[in-house]
Amino acid sequence: MDQHEIAQDYRPLAETMRPQSLDQFVGQSQLVGEGAGLRQALLAGRIHSMVLWGPPGTGKTTLARMVAQYCDARFEVLSAVTAGIKDVREVVARAKALPGKLVLFVDEVHRFNKAQQDGFLPHVEDGTLILIGATTENPSFELNNALLSRLRVYVLKPLEYDDLKELLDRALDDVERGLGSLRLSIPEDARRQLIDAADGDARRLLNLMEIATQFAQSTDDGCILPDETLPEIIGTPLRRFDKGGDLFYDQISALHKSMRGTDPDAVLYWFCRMIDGGCDPRYIARRAIRMASEDVGNADPRALTLTLDAAESYERLGSPEGELALAQALVYLACAPKSNAVYKGFNEATKAAKETGTQEVPPHLRNAPTRLAKELGHGEGYRYAHNEPDAYAQGETYLPESLIGQQYYHPVDQGLEIKIREKLERLRKKGGSIDDR
Repeated sequence: MDQHEIAQDYRPLAETMRPQSLDQFVGQSQLVGEGAGLRQALLAGRIHSMVLWGPPGTGKTTLARMVAQYCDARFEVLSAVTAGIKDVREVVARAKALPGKLVLFVDEVHRFNKAQQDGFLPHVEDGTLILIGATTENPSFELNNALLSRLRVYVLKPLEYDDLKELLDRALDDVERGLGSLRLSIPEDARRQLIDAADGDARRLLNLMEIATQFAQSTDDGCILPDETLPEIIGTPLRRFDKGGDLFYDQISALHKSMRGTDPDAVLYWFCRMIDGGCDPRYIARRAIRMASEDVGNADPRALTLTLDAAESYERLGSPEGELALAQALVYLACAPKSNAVYKGFNEATKAAKETGTQEVPPHLRNAPTRLAKELGHGEGYRYAHNEPDAYAQGETYLPESLIGQQYYHPVDQGLEIKIREKLERLRKKGGSIDDR
């Protein structure tokens, strides 16, 4: 064949190695392994509309094709990135006009807006078509409830190391669909690096292997992949990270909870994972400032100052130098004494402010800038605390009358709040404090 014919005949390795049966499917044993519910349904020819939710390269498209294959149904594909209502109507028209079942696979289904998603409802409801949506985003957030209630959600996980190793070996050995005819030899260490670079993504692994064939050197027994070519094949490894998606929020949640749990090692790991995945360090800086107030609070007020200084240091230095300052602040937060007393008190006081309506400011606390205000008794009887013993006006009250005795701030037995709690308790024992009357 000439070059033009070769180009026309070309199919990516990830496509040629696509499994043809459940026994060839790699990974997702929770869905298609022996005894799994979805496997049993497919083998019995019972199909239903569903959403396949998982990261790229985990088998969503392949599984959708198998649903149609095992259930003897026609298979059509739409991409929510480019398709619209008109395309959906055309598919529905074909489904009604032609005999047999139709499986409609909608890739990136979360890209459809509400109106487009609603367009599927009657046709899924009456069985005109079997809808299989694929998404990398949490369907609970991205699909409307009406459509989601008619679909079963299946969660696909990133492929494990052993799964990818099996796939790599299979591609190297398969003469008809894989690279077996090349007799390509890849050293064990190089295999490990390729699998690590794939990061749970089968498609990425097969693409890397296809690139590797371009660097292979011929030998008497076939060809071999030199170790020194690996950096060029792998390039810059890209970890799974979705800015604004579930994985993004899962990782920041892990970082926050590791800090709260006083685990500086986990804090450093999750921080570096997010930076490695492409997260904007400024976002982490903002979250760290929140952590300093929410979880450390007055147990160590220096934590907030240090975190603000770290955020400012990053602005001055940029990446990668400024990231060290953020790491320093995060480790400090993790090791600092913890208190959420201000956080809880703030929430309780906010709730009280909303639920108790417009409470009048007690007259003795009101401002009295004019003669009229003074004649009305504003500020009358107010005691200036600095003129009192220990700078404490014993018996004075500061809350609205109906809320006297309420306590919102309860210092914990951690760090500086130990002393704060002891001081408040000592003042309250004098009698007539704002919390005892």
